[in-house]
Amino acid sequence: MKIAVQRDDFDLGLEIKRIATNSKIGAIASFIGLVREVNDGATVGTMTLEHYPGMTEKALAAIVEEAQGRWQVLDCTVIHRYGELKPTDQIVLVVVASGHRGDAFAACEFLMDYLKTRAPFWKKETTPEGARWVAARAADDQAAERWK
Repeated sequence: MKIAVQRDDFDLGLEIKRIATNSKIGAIASFIGLVREVNDGATVGTMTLEHYPGMTEKALAAIVEEAQGRWQVLDCTVIHRYGELKPTDQIVLVVVASGHRGDAFAACEFLMDYLKTRAPFWKKETTPEGARWVAARAADDQAAERWK
């Protein structure tokens, strides 16, 4: 398992090659989140993500552990970036390896739903109207609720 909170960008191909070394793996599902150019009707110039080092990694590890308890996860990578990012920059990567696609897809979707609602990140966008903090979305909470 790999959990990283980092400023640097990541390479999907390299992360999948790193994870695809176990001959028991029959499926790998992945998700990449990007910075949008428009959010809530405003043009986004930059998004700055903040977090508490140590606490953030523990929260991500707990989410991964929960996914491992629900599905047959053979390996997993979660990388979340912080710092100042621009539209089209990669923010988050989740890669889940399993024996079968159903577990890989479900665990990947679960991880993203829980990262959006439980991971301690704070996002601030700069727009032509000024800087603003990004509020939690009801749709993200609803998506996470289905896993309870």
